[in-house]
Parts: sequence; structure tokens; C-alpha cells
Amino acid sequence: MRGGGGPIEVLQNLWAWFTEAGRWNGNDGIPNRVVEHLYYTVVSLAIALAISLPVGIGLGHLGKGGLFAINVSNIGRAVPEFGIVILVFIIAGYGELPVIVALVALAMPPIVTNSYVGMRDVDRQVTGAARGMGMTGWQRLTQVELPLASPAIMAGIRTSTVQVIATATIGAYVGLGGLGRYIIDGLAQHRMDKVLGGAVSVAVLAMAAELSLAGLQRVIVPKGIRTMRAGATP
Repeated sequence: MRGGGGPIEVLQNLWAWFTEAGRWNGNDGIPNRVVEHLYYTVVSLAIALAISLPVGIGLGHLGKGGLFAINVSNIGRAVPEFGIVILVFIIAGYGELPVIVALVALAMPPIVTNSYVGMRDVDRQVTGAARGMGMTGWQRLTQVELPLASPAIMAGIRTSTVQVIATATIGAYVGLGGLGRYIIDGLAQHRMDKVLGGAVSVAVLAMAAELSLAGLQRVIVPKGIRTMRAGATP
């Protein structure tokens, strides 16, 4: 099996895989596989955000139904993603839909939970003061509650993004592309260098996404709130 042996040999084989001819161009090149992987990730996250953010923020703002919504969204954590892929595959047939559905189910719980908790943790005295100043419900939501809840909301989005990137490799199980292609093909070909190359590529992509979202969070979250939270951290 290519890529076996001691740690030094494994690292040498892994480096050889990353630098071999054709690794960075063509349909099976890393750039193309990254684009495919990001496509599944972005589409799934966009759908999950469109569903989860209004639910979590709305229920947190109203203070009703949050426990029920969180429990329902957590079903996505209880059901194995590969099981969802197979189920939707049986119902809808071959294509991207089974993978997208599974990834959306995975992405929703952290976003719903963090959005709801972030909104519910907003100091009621602050919102009461905003109400006393004559701010409407919409103004309190957009100008007071959302900025204060934004660190928790972004934390949920970051968690979901990393989870989806790591799990999008399941697309290769049903013949789709992405970085999981290297892992599945490497296992079939008994090439551990290819398997490790795919795994390392997914890990690097996940870390890059985490760092990018951390930078975005610094832009989105007002400086005063960041300072206040940092001061409150023991």
C-alpha cells in the first residue's frame, strides 16, 4: 500500500503526492476539487442560514418556542449524515440533492441554537431602555439586540461552516466531486498518500474558513461589544 511505513516515509509520500505532476491542474487537480467542495459547502450553508437565522433570531426576539425549535433542529445531529444521503438518494435518485440535504441538516442546529441563545441573553434592561427611548420593535431588534447577539450568532455560523466542510467529503460516496474524491479513490486504490492528501486538504480548507470567518466576525461585531465581552471573560 503506497504511503505506508514510518512517520518520515509517510510525510515523504504525502509531499510527493502534493507535488506530483498534474496535482494542481485538470479536473482532478486540487484547485478544481476545492471549488467543487466549496460549492457544496456554500449552497448548503446558504440554505441553512436562510432557514435557521430567521427561526433562531425571531424566536429569541419573541422569547417563545425556542426550546421546541432547538429540539427539532437537533434531529439533524442525531441522524447520521450518510444515512440522510442514502434516504434522499432512494427517494430522489442520483445527484447533488442527497448531499445538500444532509449538509443542511448538519448545519442548521448550531445556527438555530446560537441565534436563539444569543438573542435571549441580551440584557432585558438594555432592551427596556431602548423601548423607553421610543424605539420600535424593529429598531430594537436591528439596532440593539442583533449587535449584542452577533458574537453568539457568528460562533454558530463558524461551527456550522467547519462541520459542513469536514462532512462534505460524503459527496464522493455518491459519485460527486470535492476533496472527498481523493479519500474515496485513495481507499479504492490502496494509496494512503492520496487518502492523507485528501484529509489534509480538507483540514486546511476548514482552518482557512475558520480564520476567514473569525476575521469577518471582527468586522461585523461592533468594537464596543468585543471589548465588553473580552472584559467579561475570566
